[in-house]
Amino acid sequence: MRILVSGGAGFIGSHVADAYLAGGHDVAVIDDCSTGNAANVPPAARLHRVDLRDRAAVAAVTAQERPEMISHHAAQLDVRRSVADPVFDAEVNLIGLLNLLEAGRAQGVRRVVFASSGGVVYGESQRLPTREIDPTEPISPYGVAKLASERYLHYYAHVHGLRSVCLRYANVYGPRQNPHGEAGVIAIFTGLLLDGGAPVINGAGKQTRDYVFVGDVVRANLLALESDYTGAVNVGTGIETDVNQLFALLCDAVGHHPPEQHGAAKAGEQLRSVLDRTRARDVLGWEPLTPLAEGLAHTVAWFRARRGAA
Repeated sequence: MRILVSGGAGFIGSHVADAYLAGGHDVAVIDDCSTGNAANVPPAARLHRVDLRDRAAVAAVTAQERPEMISHHAAQLDVRRSVADPVFDAEVNLIGLLNLLEAGRAQGVRRVVFASSGGVVYGESQRLPTREIDPTEPISPYGVAKLASERYLHYYAHVHGLRSVCLRYANVYGPRQNPHGEAGVIAIFTGLLLDGGAPVINGAGKQTRDYVFVGDVVRANLLALESDYTGAVNVGTGIETDVNQLFALLCDAVGHHPPEQHGAAKAGEQLRSVLDRTRARDVLGWEPLTPLAEGLAHTVAWFRARRGAA
């Protein structure tokens, strides 16, 4: 299958591109490399350095590649930047999506796999673990854009027959991770600990997230490629981990155990987030396979090797 991966130079998108190639698919990547790294793009994939906001350029790439499927991972993914500049966030995350969908529709794209976010579309959910049928009340422009993207994809499926699955990721972590996004705390803490330092934990450190390893997320993308399901699917572990627990696990993985240091709480920070994974099991046959301690060990090893090679 011919697949166009947007954001394929980024953390998750590059892993997905690797897996599609390993599965025998023909892969092209569209990424402006503003936050991604061209070195992440697998050599067998064709890289087009294009900003998704550039409608004509997106159409030209899509016409050249004639993809049958689009894996859409490109995004402005910094929640704090979305709050500071919601217009920029919407330009990248909504206009960029629409440019890609219109270009894809013109070339006969049959399916879209969209990287949504279970960490933000639900907001401060009253039911945990949160299900796909629970209320969606995002509290950041980034979350609003992700939810609006899902609504646009529903429209394209209903009116144009362009089927899509929206994978609502929990907090993804692993090799190639950068400090952006909520799961970026793992990259930040790891870097500080490897330097012999001590991270500062916001507030009491009791805020929780659902951390899912990137290798498990990649498997969800592969299964979504073969599935005919249309709609939203949570991709998470169903396990809450607070920041204090995460800090202790990272200290074990690094082999450096400084005392906890706590700073001021971050205003407006979501307190708890954990996703129900039942639908992923039922419609995709997906389950997370990587325990957090094991995934963190792989992640720390990658960061350590990267520093050793620098």
